[in-house]
Amino acid sequence: MLKHIPSTPGKFKMEKSPYILNKSRWHWHSSIMKLTFWSFIFLGLIFIFFFRSPSSNPIPQDPSRRSLRTHNWGGPAWEKRVRSSARIRSRNGISVLVTGAAGFVGTHVSTALKRRGDGVLGLDNFNDYYDPSLKRARQALLDRTGVFVVEGDINDSTLLRKLFEVVPFTHVMHLAAQAGVRYAVENPSSYVHSNIAGLVSLLEACKSANPQPAIVWASSSSVYGLNSKVPFSEKDRTDQPASLYAATKKAGEEIAHTYNHIYGLSLTALRFFTVYGPWGRPDMAYFFFTRDILKGKTISIFEAANHGTVARDFTYIDDIVKGCLAALDTAEKSTGSGGKKKGPAQFRVYNLGNTSPVPVSDLVSILERLLKVDAKRNVMKLPQNGDVRFTHANISLAQRELGYKPSTDLQTGMKKFVRWYLSYYSGGNKAAG
Repeated sequence: MLKHIPSTPGKFKMEKSPYILNKSRWHWHSSIMKLTFWSFIFLGLIFIFFFRSPSSNPIPQDPSRRSLRTHNWGGPAWEKRVRSSARIRSRNGISVLVTGAAGFVGTHVSTALKRRGDGVLGLDNFNDYYDPSLKRARQALLDRTGVFVVEGDINDSTLLRKLFEVVPFTHVMHLAAQAGVRYAVENPSSYVHSNIAGLVSLLEACKSANPQPAIVWASSSSVYGLNSKVPFSEKDRTDQPASLYAATKKAGEEIAHTYNHIYGLSLTALRFFTVYGPWGRPDMAYFFFTRDILKGKTISIFEAANHGTVARDFTYIDDIVKGCLAALDTAEKSTGSGGKKKGPAQFRVYNLGNTSPVPVSDLVSILERLLKVDAKRNVMKLPQNGDVRFTHANISLAQRELGYKPSTDLQTGMKKFVRWYLSYYSGGNKAAG
């Protein structure tokens, strides 16, 4: 029958044959039935894969991102411990929920807050992105300082709601995130889960809290991406991310602005520049360079095109902590209540760096002197997996508004790191890798 249909549409007049009409209706109803059937199948699959509860799935797709619902929390004893940890012990102190408290920066910030008399409660999911035993050691350190770390995930809205019911936090220091530039190639969903969904989950809890806390959170120097203008300023473009990690941090800044605008949340983003120091992250170059040099392994040192230098604005952890505390101390109160904005709220973005970029090859030379071991170097081209050639912070805004003034050069900071590293791993702790 198709051969009788002309190629030019609109010129064919179908005969009104009852057979043809009935057959057309049958085909039409058949198509609708098939479409309806497959729609139900498709919706069913969506329900199964995206809306089933974590408790009904005995084997999570990503074990390192398990919800806090898998952990025990709640009850009078637990609440008592939460309140005790978050209790303010100084006259003008603040009460802070620190997410990612068992992480590198989180441990140092939590300790500094507690020592000056602030109330501090930690939250961490202890994922296995890097050696969890290091995180447990940090947790033990915090416990001795008087900081209780609740084990759980920032995506667990039930737990977050409970924490804000038990403690009227004045501030949140949000440091929980999926870190690392290169790991995004292997596990991209973990970055969306932690850095975007996790941030939204936290902001939802904060907007509904009464009182709403002021929020300071960790963005990243990675947001500057392929920007070639140096030093990087907060006013520079950040719309050319070079990695998924950078893209999620940039998305986080835009999401934060939205919650500030709609709900009156006071929000401050801190763009960290290559933080290093004792209790650091094993996935950072200075850390695994130290490990591999001591083991006699060859280390890969990247160079840019035409033998160009790869440099980083290495910033010592104590300087970063000072910047974090200054941001908390100058944060204004959120203006919302019951999820509704009552007036304009503070929104800030600051670079926290050292302003002195150092070539990675110079970092290796410093480690050689401190370790008294010659490194086996393998110079290779910078891979196209998200790493950028250099980072360099313009910190004039943070200096002016936060009083931020980094004071530790790389030689001094690395000496402190190496001293900690040798002490920690000679004490029976196994170095990762």
